[in-house]
Amino acid sequence: MLRSDAVDKFFLLVYKRSMQSNKKVLVTGAGGFIGHHMVRYLKEKGYWVRGVDIKYPEYSSPTEADEFLILDLKEFHNCLIATTGIEQVYSFAANMGGMYFITSHDAEIMRDSSLVNIHLAESCKTNKVKRIFYSSSACIYPEYRQLDPEVFPLRESDAYPAQPDTEYGWEKLFSEHLYKSYESDHGLEVRIARYHNIYGPEGTFQGGKQKAPADVCRQVALAKDGDKIQLIGDGQQTRSFCFIDDCVEGTYLLMNSDYSKPVNIGSDELVSINELADIVSNIANKKLGKQYNLGPQGVRGRNADLTLCKKVLNWQPKYSLEEGLKKTYQWIEQQVNPQKEKNDVDRSKKTEKESITRAYA
Repeated sequence: MLRSDAVDKFFLLVYKRSMQSNKKVLVTGAGGFIGHHMVRYLKEKGYWVRGVDIKYPEYSSPTEADEFLILDLKEFHNCLIATTGIEQVYSFAANMGGMYFITSHDAEIMRDSSLVNIHLAESCKTNKVKRIFYSSSACIYPEYRQLDPEVFPLRESDAYPAQPDTEYGWEKLFSEHLYKSYESDHGLEVRIARYHNIYGPEGTFQGGKQKAPADVCRQVALAKDGDKIQLIGDGQQTRSFCFIDDCVEGTYLLMNSDYSKPVNIGSDELVSINELADIVSNIANKKLGKQYNLGPQGVRGRNADLTLCKKVLNWQPKYSLEEGLKKTYQWIEQQVNPQKEKNDVDRSKKTEKESITRAYA
C-alpha cells in the first residue's frame, strides 16, 4: 500500500534530522541574547550544538546546547578548544550593548571584539572549520546617510564610502573584512548578516547594556498611570526593530545559502522612539508621559532595505513591531514584578542617570 503524503513528509523530516545531527555546530556568545535563541533554534532543527561564552545565559532559560563551555575567546587557545571537531560556527561573541554603552567604552569594545574575531578566524583555519556566520551590525553604515528621521532605507551597497558613527561600527566593519580575507586566502566559507536592532524575550533589560525596546518595556512595566518614562533626545529619532524569532530564522537561512556577501537582517517598519514608547504603553494599557533627557542618541534615523534578503533568501520578518513588543513586554513584566514593591518605595530616590533610557543603537 502506498504511503500517504503525511507519512512521506514524516520520513523526510526524520531523514533530514538524522543528517543534521551528524553536523557539529558551535555557537559563540551562547550565553547572550541572540546566541541563546540560536542554540535553541538549531537544536529544534536536529543539530548537535556546542555553546561557548564567558557566562551562562543570564536572563534566559537554561541552555539547550549539547555541550556548554565557559571560555574567554579573547584567548587564542580557547578558540582552538571551542572549534575542535566543529563543521560550522555561528559567531555572536562580542562586547556590546545599547547606545549608552557603545559610546562610552570605545577601547574596550575595539579590543575585546577584535581579539575574539581575530583568534576565532585563525582557529577556524587551523581546525578546518568549513563555514562561519558572522553577526555584523547596521552600525557599520555611514553616519552621513542617517542624518534625517525620515531616513532612506539602507542598502548593503550603502556601506561605502565608510563612516560609521561609533567605534563599535568600525570594529564590526573591520571584522567583516577580516573574515572575508580568510575566505579568499584560506577557503573559509563566510556568511555575514548586518543586524538591525534585534529585540525580544530573554534579553538584557536593565543594568546599562539594554537596548531601546527592552528599556522602554522595563520602564513601562514599573510605571503607574501618570508617571513619565525617560527618553534620550526629543524622541523623534527613528529606528526599525527586528523580533528575535525572525532574526534566528533569517540567520539560519543565510548560513545555509550560497550567498556570500553581507545581507541586512532586520525590519523595514520604521518608527520614532516616541512611537515605540506609545506602542508599549498601549500594550500595558497605561497612560504615561515622557521626559526627555540629554544623552547619546546615535544617528537621527536608521532603517533597513530588505530587497536583497527577500531576493536571495526568500525571507522577510513575520512579526509586526506590535506583535513582537507584546511578547517582549509580557516577558519583561514577569521579570520585574518581584521588584515592583521595592521600586515603588525607592522611586523618589532614583537619579536621572539611573532612570534614563540608554539604548538607541
